[in-house]
Amino acid sequence: MIWVRHLKLFTKLGVVALALGALATSGNAQNAYQGKFTLPTETHWGNATVPAGDYTFAMSSASSQYRLYIRGERVDAIIMAAATDDRAVANHAQLNLVDIADVQTVQTFDAPELGLTFVYLTSTQKHVGHQEARQKTAAQTPPATKVSENRTSIAVRAAGR
Repeated sequence: MIWVRHLKLFTKLGVVALALGALATSGNAQNAYQGKFTLPTETHWGNATVPAGDYTFAMSSASSQYRLYIRGERVDAIIMAAATDDRAVANHAQLNLVDIADVQTVQTFDAPELGLTFVYLTSTQKHVGHQEARQKTAAQTPPATKVSENRTSIAVRAAGR
């Protein structure tokens, strides 16, 4: 009889310990990658237009389809990468912008802490798809009037993994 009473007590204590452990783990969930950056001008990034200003970003998981959650004073956005590249990672975190028809556009985001470069679609890449698949002789480079060679990098202050 006494051991049955002790078994019930240990079972209850075990359940309480598991519940407290689960609460501590869920309440202490951290982002896989986060940081801050400042955009000097209005910038296109994927399907979003982000005004100039200070921003924070977070990626909840390194395997969550590479979604960046952007928060700023005037806009919040969720931006998905079109692809990733692990071969050409810069030494420091940065946004790489290209000037397309006088509009700053994010082309890549280097995240060396994750060992990845995130690639985003630009306006010249969004409409590629089926035309180039059928017409293999079509020119692969966009006309010079649409894309200039002006490239800019913006430092990102990453808070790590």
